[in-house]
Amino acid sequence: MTIPTEPIGSIPRPRHLIDAVVRSHGDIDAPELDPIFEDAIRDTITRFEATGSPVITDGEQRKYHGAWDYCVHGLPNVVPDGFKVPCTAGLMQRMPRLIEAPFRYAHHADHDLEVAKRYARAPLKQTVISPCALSLLYPVDGIAGYSREQFIDDLLAEHVGEVRRCLQKGAHSVQVDFTEGRLAIELDPTGTLLASFLVLTNLALARFSTEERKQLGVHNCSGRGPSSPHRTDLYCGVLLPSVLQLDLTNFYVSLADETDRKRVLRVLRDNLKPGQRLFVGVVSALDPRIETPEEVCARVLEAAEYIPVEQLGTTDDCGFSPSTDDASTTRDITFAKIAARVRGTELAARTLRAS
Repeated sequence: MTIPTEPIGSIPRPRHLIDAVVRSHGDIDAPELDPIFEDAIRDTITRFEATGSPVITDGEQRKYHGAWDYCVHGLPNVVPDGFKVPCTAGLMQRMPRLIEAPFRYAHHADHDLEVAKRYARAPLKQTVISPCALSLLYPVDGIAGYSREQFIDDLLAEHVGEVRRCLQKGAHSVQVDFTEGRLAIELDPTGTLLASFLVLTNLALARFSTEERKQLGVHNCSGRGPSSPHRTDLYCGVLLPSVLQLDLTNFYVSLADETDRKRVLRVLRDNLKPGQRLFVGVVSALDPRIETPEEVCARVLEAAEYIPVEQLGTTDDCGFSPSTDDASTTRDITFAKIAARVRGTELAARTLRAS
């Protein structure tokens, strides 16, 4: 018996990379940064593989300005004063805003995959942003000569093309980050906004074959953290049951930081379908304390009380550094946590096999 284990994606960037970006005044496309980015990718992969993780990522090193808008950063027809994302203490973050046609990606995740494959021996997972998050770029008052319908067609073409190229170039799997699912239920507890996001996701999924969808998955972040409100009732009562209706194989669910893990596990058990696999978070991306393998093992065994083992996997709760120069968790701590996840999952599999 084995239990698959995968990361979510982002890894804190090396200090020398952060400093180099500062010296370039934030111009991440400056030619002199290319070898520094590539060195960060190589080092990330080397350290990732040393943890024993059977599946790795490139740490999203090139998604410097964030997993939300990596693909549109630098576009001439995008400005920074778009959709307001509420945070705690009355603060707001802002999405970019599209100001004219056409909508196109400036950066594609499959290019990151090509670079990572130069160094990786382990299977590579590729993360991409969902079309739902990017749909927020279209302004409420519209764009002259460019309807929302045409924008959505262009958006889906870009998203599907990016995902399909990742698969064609040998990605082990493609994970669609669905952080905006949590945002949707915070902004609209009725679930109407979330439902519209799921409709858009299904439009994208319909363009993939059954075999392709077996390699696709979504990551749902519960939103626990210093800049994000969290409502367990909405997470369990609205978000998780809705997302598990998607025609996908793999679902990556934050769990380690939940104060009521058993409640989350009951919801997952009651909504899980045959053929789906749940990768539950067993290490925290927020707490700097390094979990022990025994602690991880206990969390896996707890999950196995609710989820059939053949449908169970483990992961990290979230990415460890989703944007810019976030170094709240160091690279050393991050890789130690990943190693604990791997060893703890193996220990749980042996325990279940012996029982």
